[in-house]
Amino acid sequence: MPTLYTIGYEAKPLSVFVTRLREAGIDAVIDVRLRNTSHLAGYTKLDTLAFLLPEGFGMAYEHHPELAPTDAILDAYRAQRNGDWSAYEHEFLPLLSARNAVAVGSDLLSRFRAPCLLCKEADAHHCHRRLVAEFLASHIPDITIVHL
Repeated sequence: MPTLYTIGYEAKPLSVFVTRLREAGIDAVIDVRLRNTSHLAGYTKLDTLAFLLPEGFGMAYEHHPELAPTDAILDAYRAQRNGDWSAYEHEFLPLLSARNAVAVGSDLLSRFRAPCLLCKEADAHHCHRRLVAEFLASHIPDITIVHL
């Protein structure tokens, strides 16, 4: 049974981030952020992760912006202090269908033993990585989701 992991880097120093990935046996970090050049945590920038994970920790790194929200969806949500999560879901979930996320997810699960979706938010509850994982689990049989 395939397992799809998720993790957010917010409030996690690099040592905690990597330890959680290692303990779970992650072999690929799948970056599902729209904007992956953030300075919020220095180690999470695209160029740093693309070098650090394979070279330092033996984990693949791939950026899949097709699993991220659009600028409009993300900006509309963030424009409100505590954005309307149900409106976000209503806009984001059809986007996953339109972008053929199932094919992307199937490919990732066929190439990696333990892929992990990466985004910012510490808690998966109000993060699109949870929506991506649940969307894939609803279309690909027998996926187990684990939030690190």
